[in-house]
Amino acid sequence: MIRKKKSTKPKTIVVCSSVSFYKQALESEKSLKRLGFKVSLPISARKMEKTNNYDTSFYKPWFKNPADFKRKAFLMRDHFNKILKGDIVLVINLDKDGKKNYIGGNVLAEMAFGFYFKKPIFVLNVVQKDSPFYEEVFGMSPTFIQGDLSKIK
Repeated sequence: MIRKKKSTKPKTIVVCSSVSFYKQALESEKSLKRLGFKVSLPISARKMEKTNNYDTSFYKPWFKNPADFKRKAFLMRDHFNKILKGDIVLVINLDKDGKKNYIGGNVLAEMAFGFYFKKPIFVLNVVQKDSPFYEEVFGMSPTFIQGDLSKIK
């Protein structure tokens, strides 16, 4: 009897970050693919890539027109579904507006969603003690990879 070799399906990494870091998320995607992962990014990151427009205010129309918050809700649900289907959560947290290794409320929600569904969570940079979400982030026991994507397993 000849046994077929089991094919190993590449793991899917779902990238979570502030919209301010989507350009870096797209750059990280290339490295992650070279490491053998499939990569899932937010819809707006793909739009930024296609249009080469990285002006974050363009992708947040709800601040000018509150009726557009329904778009925000759609984007959040879409990304939660990606997390549910994916294998690994990767948080890209860089410096933003004077805050070192920034994680905002939406990324915290995405991390919590992944945590609830027992997805391994990797965070690019250590969250600072002065972060308003320090306790919550550390409570999810993520792996901090110090900027080294090759540490994701």
